[in-house]
Amino acid sequence: MGEADVIVDARGHRCPTPTLRLRRALETAPLDARLVLLADDPLARIDVPHFLASEGYAPPVITDVDGGLRIMVQNRREGGSFGKVFIAIP
Repeated sequence: MGEADVIVDARGHRCPTPTLRLRRALETAPLDARLVLLADDPLARIDVPHFLASEGYAPPVITDVDGGLRIMVQNRREGGSFGKVFIAIP
């Protein structure tokens, strides 16, 4: 995937904060931008890929670095959900 266009540093924060910060960065990043999330909460290894899959993003590249995680994702959806649809059933 190459080098990052946007770095989101969520080290020192517990989930769901890393996922929420990544979501905010994805909303403002240009299409096809490469984002790297730095996190040291082990649950980010589970939460972030789950969030990305639920929103239609490709699986991230996760590497262990210096006591934490480096999670790289490309700001491009792959045909997953593009928003939530709620149907009210009386």
